[in-house]
Amino acid sequence: MTLSLLDWSVIAAYFLFNLGIGIYYARRATGSTSEFFLSGRNVPWWLAGTSMVATTFAADTPLAVTGFVANNGIAGNWLWWNMVMSGMLTVFLYARLWRRAGVMTDIEFAELRYSGKPAAFLRGFRALYLGLPINCIILGWVNLAMVKILEITLGLDKRGAMLVVIGMLLFTAFYTAISGLWGVLVTDLFQFALKMGMVIVLAILAVNAVGGIDQMKAKIGALDAARGAGTRLAFFPEGDSVWMPAITLFVYLGVNWWATWYPGAEPGGGGYVAQRIFSAKNEKHGLLATLWFNIAHYALRPWPWILTALASLILYPTLADKEAGYIMTLMDPNVFPPYLRGFMLAAFAAAYMSTIGTQLNWGASYVINDFYRRFVKRSSSDKHYVIASQLVTLFLMVVSLVVTFYMDSIGGAWKLLLVTGAGTGTVLLLRWFWWRINAWSEVSAMITAAVVSLLLQLSFQKWNSDRPRDFAYLMLVTVGITTIVWVTVTFLTQPEPREKLIAFYRRVRPEGPGWNGIAREAGLSEAHAQGRLSLQFVNWILGCVLIYGSLFGIGKLIFKEWAAGSLYLAVAIIAGVFITRNLSRGESEVENANLEPVEEAV
Repeated sequence: MTLSLLDWSVIAAYFLFNLGIGIYYARRATGSTSEFFLSGRNVPWWLAGTSMVATTFAADTPLAVTGFVANNGIAGNWLWWNMVMSGMLTVFLYARLWRRAGVMTDIEFAELRYSGKPAAFLRGFRALYLGLPINCIILGWVNLAMVKILEITLGLDKRGAMLVVIGMLLFTAFYTAISGLWGVLVTDLFQFALKMGMVIVLAILAVNAVGGIDQMKAKIGALDAARGAGTRLAFFPEGDSVWMPAITLFVYLGVNWWATWYPGAEPGGGGYVAQRIFSAKNEKHGLLATLWFNIAHYALRPWPWILTALASLILYPTLADKEAGYIMTLMDPNVFPPYLRGFMLAAFAAAYMSTIGTQLNWGASYVINDFYRRFVKRSSSDKHYVIASQLVTLFLMVVSLVVTFYMDSIGGAWKLLLVTGAGTGTVLLLRWFWWRINAWSEVSAMITAAVVSLLLQLSFQKWNSDRPRDFAYLMLVTVGITTIVWVTVTFLTQPEPREKLIAFYRRVRPEGPGWNGIAREAGLSEAHAQGRLSLQFVNWILGCVLIYGSLFGIGKLIFKEWAAGSLYLAVAIIAGVFITRNLSRGESEVENANLEPVEEAV
């Protein structure tokens, strides 16, 4: 691809605008660690939610979706669409609790909920484990995706593409280090608008290039008939298909979404999603931010990628690397006008930088707040910790570059890491709602899940998580054994001290019968809380209906199935109306119970 003066001007303007945002927020970010990592807990819901969506829209995401669609059709996206149920749990059951906790990171929660050396160990270990190796693997993965995009679009060799990525990473690390979360949030907003706008433009042009929606459907049908497989236009997996056997579909829809740790969809919330909730103005803004994130992430964002993926199958039917079909469409002058290439490259840079910026700031918050400040240098000035945070940000950048060079071997390790957390989801969900869970419950769950999963993959059964049936068996056995172990350990060890539990209850006010005894000792009535918990479960179901109804309704309308599309959207709208009514009812119950908001109570 040859870039014109206009293209270079657009790309330069994009980088200068991001730099200007970073410089603008530099003074505010260096005031305190609360400003650097949480924007002073004063972020409106629409900005926090959009930042979450921008973070999950990485440079490799459209390519990955193209691969799913090419191999397994639109239904291939159920590999991540199943996480809707986890996201809705976070919205209605956990977002308010996270905001009430008043912590700086979700790792800090360990010592808010538990006590003693086990809690300290849990906090320190998770801070280093998630903040360094896991975070740097994610950063390395995103780096490698950008290298591949530059190789294809600009015709660079790997060394040249790597040098460009190093420059982009340095730039992102610089404005992230000087501007903190405010800089990340505002640049995310700008970057999301740019990249979402450009992928919509590309989708429209790609569909037009194959003759419109009707021609696309006919040509995809012909390709499917020629390969002798099911239609790639189906929204749901076929019964007991090769890529999604019935048992694997059951695991995805019934187990995977609550049992497996995945960035952006952690059971009960966590990571950068929790960070954005902490940064929100109040509980309501935290809930709305998470709700907007899930609507945009699952219902609005996928369709431009899917349409371009389908068009690429028609335009380049013999292409060996199907994921590269997405890049081919924007390089094809018969599809994408050359004068827009500068904007599209800037959009890919935005997709890359929004993810990198969040991962650097989030990872540094773990290392500084939950390890360095907690265990190394406990009493120092805010200025000292801000400077340390900036240095850790740069350190993470360097380590991620090293990881990128070895990503061919680490890629397999990343797949192992995704399943080694299977089974920990139950304790992560229930620790908010059952007083008896203690620090040893979490520690035993983490260790058991990792050991059992690795043994099943590498020793006893040699199950391969890449094979659908093996993945299902691996998940079911690991979850079952891990759950038995952590529940047993919970009853064999001492509960947390009553004063710790009472203090936690008064601060967070978890709901449900699992805290009845503690509520009475705390001098608070638990009756109102049980009613609200039932209401939030109803909202969870309605939220899933809202997301899936919107997702399928938009898709059906795009494919000109007007009746089905209208019905899906009508159901989604009704669900949204009931959610709005229930949220208002819940706020009224809180006011009638005379519960003080956490900002005033803590």
